[in-house]
Amino acid sequence: MLTINIVVLLIVIVILRLRRRTEARSRFDEKVTVVTVLVLGVLLAPTPVGQGIMQFLTQLVHGVAQSGH
Repeated sequence: MLTINIVVLLIVIVILRLRRRTEARSRFDEKVTVVTVLVLGVLLAPTPVGQGIMQFLTQLVHGVAQSGH
C-alpha cells in the first residue's frame, strides 16, 4: 500500500512540473523531471495498475501496427 501512495505523490509532482511553461525551465529542472518520471515508472511497473497499463499499451501498439498493413 505504501508504494501506491508514493506513486500518487509522484504523479501529482510530475503533473505540477509539466504544467510549467517550457521557457521557465532550466536544464537542471528538466533533468529532475525526467528522473522523477523514471522513478514513477519503476514504482508503477510491478503493480497491478502498471501491468494493466502495459497490457493496454501492448494491445494499442499491436492494433496500430495491424492497421498499417
